[in-house]
Amino acid sequence: MGRVPGAIIVVDDRVARGQRPDRSGPAAVAALGERGVDCPAPRVVAEEEAEIAAAIRAALAGGARLVFTAGGTGVTPRDVVPEVTRGFLEVELPGLATQILLRGVANTPLAGLSRGLVGVTGRGAEAAVVVNAPGSRGGVRDAAAVVGEVLPNLLEQLGGGD
Repeated sequence: MGRVPGAIIVVDDRVARGQRPDRSGPAAVAALGERGVDCPAPRVVAEEEAEIAAAIRAALAGGARLVFTAGGTGVTPRDVVPEVTRGFLEVELPGLATQILLRGVANTPLAGLSRGLVGVTGRGAEAAVVVNAPGSRGGVRDAAAVVGEVLPNLLEQLGGGD
């Protein structure tokens, strides 16, 4: 299978306001790139439902087969990425979300606070995989490692493999 077109969306109010640098986006580009996913520069959005949905919609319209979000998966009132993502998914893949959780918990108990989803937008060759990763660099690396291991097979099942 060739390289997979991807998109990374960083969901973080402080990064969106320029109050701190984006560290998870570059970590995601590197980790996914090592696993055969070509991603342009990460798109940074505030923790607003409309902005998150617009970014996911734009990534899908741009042909991304993997849409990888970083951040917004916790329990604060502004952590709404899973709720927004659910509206784009035809099929959730809780087994992959669990694998990401288990990999993270092996490194820090804080990983258990993430509510990230993993799923697909459809059941055909036009479908994309959507992954909600925690906003930390470690969480991004854990999610990328888990998804990277199964992405070729997953896309093949959807009809997108060679």
